[in-house]
Amino acid sequence: MSAQKGEHEQLNFGSSVDGMPSYIAAAHELKSPLALMRQLSLMLEEGDVPVDEQKRMLRQISLTSERALRLTGDLTRSARMSDSLFNLEPINPCQLCEDVVRELTPLFEAHDREFRFVPVRGQVLLVANRDLLRRVLVNFGDNALHYADEYSAVELKIGSVNSGKTIRLGVRDYGPALHAGALKSLKGKLSKSAAPINTRPQSSGLGLFIASQFASAMNGQIGVMKHRDGATFYIDLQASKQLSLL
Repeated sequence: MSAQKGEHEQLNFGSSVDGMPSYIAAAHELKSPLALMRQLSLMLEEGDVPVDEQKRMLRQISLTSERALRLTGDLTRSARMSDSLFNLEPINPCQLCEDVVRELTPLFEAHDREFRFVPVRGQVLLVANRDLLRRVLVNFGDNALHYADEYSAVELKIGSVNSGKTIRLGVRDYGPALHAGALKSLKGKLSKSAAPINTRPQSSGLGLFIASQFASAMNGQIGVMKHRDGATFYIDLQASKQLSLL
């Protein structure tokens, strides 16, 4: 992934008021899944829906509710960041990436999209908290789902930068291009209101705020690589030399 061409932008949102994003941003992010579940449930109540379609709609309601619950769980974790200590340990990111893809594949398939992990050669270890890192990657995957081109798969990749001292995990989508400075404009805004990303209005930026908080707790940094045909949202973490643990 480090060989990909594109414009990089590091993201560090710092803290909003009291270290939490605004209620408006949270409401904006939850509005879409709640509206979808309401629409589907009303259609089911009206009846005259074929059995196969009923099953599909019920499955979509279940998957969408899981996505909303993930967000509320992340908000809870983010609120407790200052009061918590997160254990950091050597982690095999390949195994974790495969778990994330398995977790999100049903949701992607429900939207006729594909999410896949691109294997990396050799052994790789990084220093992180397994749960927080999983939440960051799931967050990136959720975000990519809504902007992925219907003919292109979303890809989860592992690379390295800084002469191998830093491991980079990124989610590549082939959606709308990001305008220059689009992510920088989000910094500091979440303490006041939702701040949709230009060209990606379904996102309030709340997920990126949370991912940034989780990355900081692991001494990491999130960022974005802008492409002509989409973007790669990534997290950089310190590499571990304890390969004997694999």
